[in-house]
Amino acid sequence: MNMFLIPVLVIAMAMVLVSLGRGISAFMQSTREDLERGDATGPSEMQLKQNKMMMARILWQGAAVMVVAMLLFASR
Repeated sequence: MNMFLIPVLVIAMAMVLVSLGRGISAFMQSTREDLERGDATGPSEMQLKQNKMMMARILWQGAAVMVVAMLLFASR
């Protein structure tokens, strides 16, 4: 079972880093866009993307924690 869970854990951790990088990139773009935007109402496209990427990061972190819990449970 460990031979299956360890690659799954590595993939989940990689996806955490990818979604974090994309979220930070969207944050940087939204900050620049907000300065040029002026008095527009509602969230911009980059702010929505940032929110989506940060939610994905939380979900992937949860998946990684669950895999670690399964690894710990299986090692007993």
